[in-house]
Amino acid sequence: MTANLRTIQIRAATPDDLEVVHAIQRACPEAAHWNVAEYLDQEFQVAIVENRVGGFIVTRKVATDEREILNLAVAPELRRKGIAGALLQHCLRGFEGSVFLEVRQSNKVAIKFYKYHNFQEVSRRANYYQNPEESAIVMKFHSC
Repeated sequence: MTANLRTIQIRAATPDDLEVVHAIQRACPEAAHWNVAEYLDQEFQVAIVENRVGGFIVTRKVATDEREILNLAVAPELRRKGIAGALLQHCLRGFEGSVFLEVRQSNKVAIKFYKYHNFQEVSRRANYYQNPEESAIVMKFHSC
């Protein structure tokens, strides 16, 4: 079931969001597990769904025409409602250039999601992830 996209609001994250973002990150073992306080130093957006933070995306500008997605996660109970897509589209909207990300090789759902959104696999990084050790697939989206 997909939520009506008008019910998903994307806004800049604040320090008040860190506790719930940390909880979402903990509930998503396939997501990157960074120190959430450091997200405030990056481009950090949250999705508000059903009057609460339901997901988040963290990106950083690498160059004028290049951005990297550091993390994207949605609360497990709110998945398959268009939240991740809304966060990703918000990130890509109006950006001209390349967007890169790494994803665990075993995370087939995320790989399929990114391919659906026109990301392409460009390389692999052996043993990139720890706990458990696993290779990363590097994916790229290019907008003109």
